[in-house]
Amino acid sequence: MSETTVSPDLTDDLHRARAGDDDAFGRLVSPLRRELHAHCYRMLGSAHDADDALQDALVRAWRKLGSFEGRSSLRTWMYTVATRTCLDLVDARGRRALPVDLGPASDTVTTGDVPVTEVAWLGPYPDEPGARAEERESVELAFVAALQHLPGNQRAALVLFEVLGFSAAEIATTMDTSTASVNSALQRARKLVAEKVPTASQQRTLREIDDARLREVVHGYSSALERGDAPALVALLTEDVTWSMPPMAHWYAGIGPVTAFARAVPLGGDCGSWRHLEVTANGQLAVASYRRAPDEPADAPHTPWSIDVLTLRGDRIAAVTSFIGAEHHARFGLPASLP
Repeated sequence: MSETTVSPDLTDDLHRARAGDDDAFGRLVSPLRRELHAHCYRMLGSAHDADDALQDALVRAWRKLGSFEGRSSLRTWMYTVATRTCLDLVDARGRRALPVDLGPASDTVTTGDVPVTEVAWLGPYPDEPGARAEERESVELAFVAALQHLPGNQRAALVLFEVLGFSAAEIATTMDTSTASVNSALQRARKLVAEKVPTASQQRTLREIDDARLREVVHGYSSALERGDAPALVALLTEDVTWSMPPMAHWYAGIGPVTAFARAVPLGGDCGSWRHLEVTANGQLAVASYRRAPDEPADAPHTPWSIDVLTLRGDRIAAVTSFIGAEHHARFGLPASLP
């Protein structure tokens, strides 16, 4: 990477941090926290695991700061610490999955589906306001899900090279291996990711559609669910649309099965009433769903249910990934209820 080492204005904080000043250390790493957290999410597929990894990496960096000699930038050194921390967690916790990774789509609608707790599920990631298109692209759902199919060393090599611009030699130093091993890992990783990630990114798709139409898609999806309007919902979907709901294992593929599922479950009376807020997640269009159960009074609030990440092909929805769980709303900074 073509970076300078620690800038003169940070040198004093570096000396202070090495002497044990934790405030100085905080000032050094504060500008890097968000991008390091996103790096940990790409590696681990979970914002919660990224929290743990970043905290662990900061503790490791604090303890090892004396070994930082300034021959690379502080940013590069911190990425080395964070990557090694993530690799330890990959070995300990395994990979994250989506329902499509576990088995074929369901041919018939399953009502009363229950969470599968023995699977480590991939989770959504809130967008950073003002993030660049390439930053949003690097956390798109298809890309992060594909990374989870790679061994830790291939995952790290691909992210460091393709997303962050490290050279193969720098990655070899980061991972304590040879440049030849890094190049081999990159070759294998690229092959698998190319098979699983669409050629057109969601950032490219979003750029090609005017803002008014994008608003129509998001509003149309939300309002169709709130009205129980199946034809309006179906009109927004591609013929080969998929719908999955981690941590539920069942998922549906194709306009027929997805329509049957939508009529029976989110549009069915057993789900109750819906309200939605427009958000963005994983660099994609998304809505936060709030639900009021059918046995609750009409003036009861709607409470968090899921973050629905929408994957577009053209101006239609090709995939709905509904991440169920109130904990996601808290991470997105969303209200605890809607009237």
